[in-house]
Amino acid sequence: MRSLVVRLDSMGDVLLAGPAVRAMAATSDHVTMLCGQRGREAAELLPGVDEVLCWEAPWIVADPPPVDADEVDLLRKRLEAGLFDRAAILTSFHQSPLPTALVLRMAGIDRVGAVSTDYPGSLLDHRVRVDEDIPEPERALAVATACGGRLPDGDDGQLAVRARQAPADLPAPYVVLHPGTSAPARAWPAQHFRQLGEQLRLLGLGVAVTGDAEERPLTAYVAGDGGCTDLGGALGLGELAGVLERAKAVVVGNTGPAHLAAAVGTPVVSLYAPTISAERWAPYGVDRVLLGDQHAPCRDTRARECPVPGHPCLTGVAPDEVITALGTLGVRPIETAERSH
Repeated sequence: MRSLVVRLDSMGDVLLAGPAVRAMAATSDHVTMLCGQRGREAAELLPGVDEVLCWEAPWIVADPPPVDADEVDLLRKRLEAGLFDRAAILTSFHQSPLPTALVLRMAGIDRVGAVSTDYPGSLLDHRVRVDEDIPEPERALAVATACGGRLPDGDDGQLAVRARQAPADLPAPYVVLHPGTSAPARAWPAQHFRQLGEQLRLLGLGVAVTGDAEERPLTAYVAGDGGCTDLGGALGLGELAGVLERAKAVVVGNTGPAHLAAAVGTPVVSLYAPTISAERWAPYGVDRVLLGDQHAPCRDTRARECPVPGHPCLTGVAPDEVITALGTLGVRPIETAERSH
């Protein structure tokens, strides 16, 4: 049995597909994952993935390229060469699986499943219906199950990644601050992150600031000169997973590394703007504290730029509140821990 799992999005979306991938892998001889280019590294970390194909779908990505008939036909040919017996198309509630399903049908894939509110005609064999606010990993797993997948015995259905690379040399115990986001509307102010780092250092905790290469100016500002370790642009995704795994907790917005932290079992303080549903997208299956006004006027707008002057849903969260949240997750000042012995 050769299976295809499709999640044409970026890193966080791909990580949330992990339980569905494992369900397909448990009932397959080979699993290929088709994702966007920004999801490649995440797909390569998922247990059960044997091969990764990348394609930028004009009907999925936020900054879509033009529809190019030759590019679509090239994708069809690549999929046809894969000789897949079945395919699970994984989408979010606002995405249609039907353009992808059409390409898969044209590639000769006989069994195709997806969640679809629109009439699929003959494009889907398994039309899955789920509750509107089901968490994304459970939504994806429902599709895999409909396609004949099942989690292996002992698999708890949580997020997971393959063995992680050794992290950078960091003083333990430490907290990770990840200030970057994929959309400005989801960002906690950089000055708040900097103040938080300073406060954590005064409490005797190590602080690592993470981000990709494009976020180096941001991570450098947040790290400041107060003894925080700036890892901006220094880590591949596997190395970032290792750093997150060994952290006491992670402070992060609604962005991919929040899901990577969940996949390695590290508690999360989630600075969550309500532009998309926390019920669907908050860190899954891990100890967490959700901060931010979940009833702000931007709720459910899916806005990438904040539509409310002053960005109140997150600017109103003070660093002291994050310190308190970290305490509820078991992160304590070094002095307190030493006095307990």
